[in-house]
Amino acid sequence: PDYALIAEISLFSFGFGDPRPSSKKMVGTFKLSSEQLSSQDHYDFGMRAVKSVINAAGLLKRAQPDGDEELLVMRALLDVNRPKFLKDDLILFQGIIS
Repeated sequence: PDYALIAEISLFSFGFGDPRPSSKKMVGTFKLSSEQLSSQDHYDFGMRAVKSVINAAGLLKRAQPDGDEELLVMRALLDVNRPKFLKDDLILFQGIIS
């Protein structure tokens, strides 16, 4: 499935004006994460993870309707993924999204 297109349409439904760049960055982040982070059973970089970030970004957009959309998606990426990463992987993940 085309995760970027699914993410773009979903973000648009949450009120994002131009979700294409954000959706591509999100999918790229998950792709890099799956390649560079350690292999853990509780890590998920598939559609379930994309959907979780989309929902979190939608809630942030609802709370901050005039906020920068790319920053909202990046914050959602951090908020959703930070709790599940090991300390060493968190450092790598922050490097990926920076």
